[in-house]
Amino acid sequence: MNVRLYNARILTMEKNRPVFRGEIWVKNEKIAYIAPQEELEGEWAKDLPRIAWDIEIDCRDNLLMPGFKNAHTHSAMTFLRSYADDVPLDKWLNEKVFPLEAKLSGEDIYHLTRLAILEYLTSGITSIFEMYLTPDTIAEACLDMGMRCVLTSGLNNFSSSIEQLEDEYLKWNKKNSLISYQLGFHAEYTCSKELIYNISQLAHEYRAPVYTHISETAKEVEECKARYGMTPVMFLDTMGVFEFGGGGYHCVHVTGSDMEVLRRRRMCVVTNPASNLKLASGIAPIAEFERRKIPVAIGTDGPASNNCLDMFREMFLVAGLSRVREGDASSPDAMKVLRMATVQGARAMRLSKADVLAKGKYADIIMIDLHQPNMQPIHNIPKNLVYSGSKSNVCMTMINGRILYRNGEFNIGDSVENIYTKCDKIVRRLTDV
Repeated sequence: MNVRLYNARILTMEKNRPVFRGEIWVKNEKIAYIAPQEELEGEWAKDLPRIAWDIEIDCRDNLLMPGFKNAHTHSAMTFLRSYADDVPLDKWLNEKVFPLEAKLSGEDIYHLTRLAILEYLTSGITSIFEMYLTPDTIAEACLDMGMRCVLTSGLNNFSSSIEQLEDEYLKWNKKNSLISYQLGFHAEYTCSKELIYNISQLAHEYRAPVYTHISETAKEVEECKARYGMTPVMFLDTMGVFEFGGGGYHCVHVTGSDMEVLRRRRMCVVTNPASNLKLASGIAPIAEFERRKIPVAIGTDGPASNNCLDMFREMFLVAGLSRVREGDASSPDAMKVLRMATVQGARAMRLSKADVLAKGKYADIIMIDLHQPNMQPIHNIPKNLVYSGSKSNVCMTMINGRILYRNGEFNIGDSVENIYTKCDKIVRRLTDV
């Protein structure tokens, strides 16, 4: 399909490239052309009449930019939204989450994931880094709705296995350009030492990065120190888990020595500020990660612990909480936070073809309505996005060259009400309502 997006402001997120007015041409799943208006009016003008456009969209001076990358989520936990709330993390997991998750089927997870995808699309999220049960049905939900998804395993002592982890890794890194897979496990505190050793061996066999929850709470850190005499980061490093890089979700309670390991192992940190606030886990040291050259990406975490899958809210919290922690109203600046939500998220997820808007990159593009009051006046677009932006400003979400959401309407192969109805039936069955 050939799509022409014209009369637009464009923020490519390429380093040091400011917003400009121009056009983007999409051919099938990739960007075929992107340039300022003055270039189009020169050498490219002769090609314009020859192209048979399937869709031409006048952007009306609104903003085109890369979609947000939700670098940590558990999508199907939509069934627990506003149900498992207002309790500490250990009780939240053991008394609210785990008992109901034990009742889930793969088909349940398929439908519950689709509900989350609707919310991702309205928030301008074009890629998700997904850790949850039954990766196969999650992948099918994403394929059916057109969502780009990087799967990772939530392997632990109670679910999945090393054999399943390896099978999924091999299967979903060949299947489809929308789906890929990275090695992962739930957390140190849910995995035996033997299991972690086997994960490390698998990472060495494939020379692959590994992703996991790390140091989310102070209690988690203290319990690991009681078991092994080390913090989770230090223990996992001694097991060789991060020999080929990877990432840590949360990383709230980390020491200077932990950070040195993260830097040396070329790891990324995925911060989840709304979830960490709601569960009273703490505030991650974002500015210190930046000072130590440890890349930071942003995730929403799941809709049971957040409960909102909204990257605008996450960006504001990353900026605001870091400043409170540091006592510095200038750190980090808005453009750094915007890069965390886009470029650095893509790199954490190993999505090198979806990080910025450029010729040959995947056409994962969102349009931001700049004609709403919260975007006016237009002194500085990146600052508006981070400090006053809202998911209500997202007027188009395109993934892989397909427009999946535009002006409040979805193009996802099913009716929204049908998805709601199926999910409501699942929730009623699980909660015995």
